[in-house]
Amino acid sequence: MNSNIFKLGTFGSNCASGMSITQSPNRWSGSWDDNLRLAQMLDDAGIDFMLPIARWLGYGGETNFHGRVLETMTWAAGLLAVTKRIRIVTTLHTVAHHPLVAARQIATIDAIGGGRAGLNIVAGWNEPEYRALGLDLPPDHETRYAYAQEWFDIVAQLWTSAAPFDYRGKFFDLQDVFCDPKPVAGRPFIINAAGSGPGRDFAIRNADMLFTPAIDLARSKEEVRAFREEAARAGRDIDVLTGCHIICRPSEKEAREYAASFMGDMIDHDAVDQLIRLQVAHAKSIPHDALAAIRDRMAMGHGALPVMGTPQQVAEGLIAVHGAGFGGATLSFFDYAEDFPYFRDTVLPILEQAGLRAPAPSQREGGGGYA
Repeated sequence: MNSNIFKLGTFGSNCASGMSITQSPNRWSGSWDDNLRLAQMLDDAGIDFMLPIARWLGYGGETNFHGRVLETMTWAAGLLAVTKRIRIVTTLHTVAHHPLVAARQIATIDAIGGGRAGLNIVAGWNEPEYRALGLDLPPDHETRYAYAQEWFDIVAQLWTSAAPFDYRGKFFDLQDVFCDPKPVAGRPFIINAAGSGPGRDFAIRNADMLFTPAIDLARSKEEVRAFREEAARAGRDIDVLTGCHIICRPSEKEAREYAASFMGDMIDHDAVDQLIRLQVAHAKSIPHDALAAIRDRMAMGHGALPVMGTPQQVAEGLIAVHGAGFGGATLSFFDYAEDFPYFRDTVLPILEQAGLRAPAPSQREGGGGYA
C-alpha cells in the first residue's frame, strides 16, 4: 500500500443502505453505477482502498438491511478495471470458497488491477448464512480459525509454488493443485477482522492489517498497544484499522440535523435488533459487553465510531483515532457518493497539514480525473 501515514478507505459501499440501518428513502443505493462513480472519485482523491462486506442474507426489518449486496469478487474485478491507483479488496468467507478457486480468482483480479487487489479473510460468524449455503458452521472459534488457517496456507502456497503440489490436512485433501497466473507482485494485501483470541492469533500469523472496532479510544489505545506488542514478539509488523462513520457539514448544528434526518424515527429497529442478536450469538468482533451500550451506533454506522461535526471537528476526530495507535480507518457515509466530495475538499487538506496524508495524486500530477 502507499506511504500515507494514516490510511483511509471506504467500507460497505457494495451494500444497499451502506452501514446505516435506516428506512430513509435517501439511503445509499449500493448500485453498481453508484459504486463506479464513488470508486473513481476515491481513486482521483488518493484514497487508499475500498473494502466490501460479503453478505448472503439480509437482516430483515422493513428494509431487509443488507439483503441487496453486490458480490465482492466480481465487484472488485469491475472496479479494478476502471481505476488507476486505489487498492480494491475482495472479502471472502473461507468456508464458502474453495481455496484453489479463490487463489486463481484473486490472481486474476490482481492482473486486472496491475497488482492492486487485496483480500479480506472472514473465518465466519453468521450462522443463518451458513445454513442458507448448506454448510456446517464449525461450532467454535478455534475450529473456524483452524479451518481458515489451512485454507490460507493452501492459497498462499498456490500463489508461490512453481510446481503442482499435494496438500493433506485436517480439513483439506488436495492432489496435484497449481495456480497460474500468480499475483502480480507477490502476495496481495491481506486484511482480517478479529476480536477473539484465535482470531487475533490468526491475524498475527497472516494479515498485513487487523480490523477491529473502536468502542472508545481510551480502551482502544491499550488494546492496539497490546496487539502490536504481541505481533512484534511474533516477528510481525501489522497495522491496525478501525471503522469510522463520517457525518461532516459546515456547522455542528447542520451535521446533527443531517444525522437526525436518517436516524430517530427512520431507524429500522427490527433489523438493528436482529444484527445485535446475531453478533451476541456468534461474533466476537465487537465485545459483547459493549453491544447494548452502542445500539444507536449500530443503527447509524453498523457499530463504527461516529465522527461528526464541522470539517475541523471531523479531522480532529480522525487525528485522535491515529493518536490511539490506529494506522488507518475505514470510512462510511450515509450517502457515499454525495457526502464524500465535501469530506475530500475540506477534511483531507487538514489531514495533509497534520502530516497524516500526502496530497492526492491528481494534485501532485497537476490535474487528472475522469470524464
